[in-house]
Amino acid sequence: MAEQLLAIAVDLARRAGALVAEGRARAGLDRARLNVQSKSTPTDVVTAMDRASEQFLIGELRRLRPGDAILGEEGGPQAGSTGVRWLVDPIDGTVNYLYGLPQYAVSVAAEVAGRVVAGAVHNPVSGETFLASAGGGAWLAAPDGPDRRLRVTGCTELAQALVSTGFGYSAADRAVQAVVVAAVLPQVRDIRRFGSAALDLCFLAAGRVDAYYEHGLHAWDYAAGGLVAAEAGAELTGLHGRPPGEELYVAAAPGVAPAFFALLTGLIARPDRHPAES
Repeated sequence: MAEQLLAIAVDLARRAGALVAEGRARAGLDRARLNVQSKSTPTDVVTAMDRASEQFLIGELRRLRPGDAILGEEGGPQAGSTGVRWLVDPIDGTVNYLYGLPQYAVSVAAEVAGRVVAGAVHNPVSGETFLASAGGGAWLAAPDGPDRRLRVTGCTELAQALVSTGFGYSAADRAVQAVVVAAVLPQVRDIRRFGSAALDLCFLAAGRVDAYYEHGLHAWDYAAGGLVAAEAGAELTGLHGRPPGEELYVAAAPGVAPAFFALLTGLIARPDRHPAES
């Protein structure tokens, strides 16, 4: 079943990606044409193309898999009866999309009995599709070559690790996250902030970064990318060894995972203190 669900996820992510890329091209430099509205805060935005992409994804899933449940970022949950649930993010990286930056993606994942078994993350700008199925490995399908099996880096020193992260939309959350990232930065090679959690996790899988962490994610943000990272050999955790999720999502290459997990646990438990003071 996982391979069948993966084929659907890949196809829908690519088709939705074409839809949103066309909408961005039509808007050009006039961001107002994207019909931008705010959600939880003035910096948390949604565009007409976010909604159009999700409507497309839900419509196709209803046609192809009429009994499945669906959880979308913009439309909320829809019940099902098959034990399969789809988690869709119509544009992950909406602010990048709004500004014409190339790091945004459509993410489509399928759960069976609560476990993610298939996922695809498609970047319409690069044409890259990151995909994985449970037990089937993680792969990169690029427009300029054959599919490539993904594997995380062999980095073994935290001081040499390139780390990606993201920030929330509320000022209070950002204030805490700023303290944490300021303490992480001296302990690692450098920090990157790409603006899409789904792509962050896929970049980890592809060896473009060595570790990733973020607070405040939702299931649709990490479902597909998390599977890609895990199937590429990344180790995943949440705070204090709990499963990764909204409270904290951490993923890293195995060689740096223990040190990185320990660093973040100490910082996020007491974000007002530098690790050396703990």
